[in-house]
Amino acid sequence: MVVGGAVFDQGRLLAARRSAPPELAGRWELPGGKAEPGETPQQTLVRELREELGVEVRPLERLPGEWTLKPGYVLQVWTAELCSGEPRPLEDHDELRWLPPDRVDEVDWLDEDRPAVAEAVRRLLSA
Repeated sequence: MVVGGAVFDQGRLLAARRSAPPELAGRWELPGGKAEPGETPQQTLVRELREELGVEVRPLERLPGEWTLKPGYVLQVWTAELCSGEPRPLEDHDELRWLPPDRVDEVDWLDEDRPAVAEAVRRLLSA
C-alpha cells in the first residue's frame, strides 16, 4: 500500500513535484510513500512526510477511494494537518508549492492523484 497526504495549512494544499523515477519526474503529487510491514496508514503518512519533507503532520481522515499505481501498489489518501516544520524537498521531489483551492489546476498532477486532489479541494472549500 502507498499512502498519500493531502496536507492542509492556512486553507492551502501542499503539492510536491517528483524528481524520480524518470517516468514521473516533473509531475506533481500528494506527498507520501509505501507502508512498511506492520504500519498503519496513519503511521506511514507521519513517517513518510517526516522523511521526505522534514515536517510533522497529524493525519485526520481517509479520503474515499483507492487508486492502483502499478501491480501490487494501491494508493490511499489521507487528509493531514501540518503541525510543525516548514516543508522542504528532501527526497524524491525537487519543488513544493502551497496551492489555494483556485490554483490547484496550475500543476500537472499524476493521473492517480487527480481524484484525491479534487476531493481534498472540496473539503478545503467546505471547511
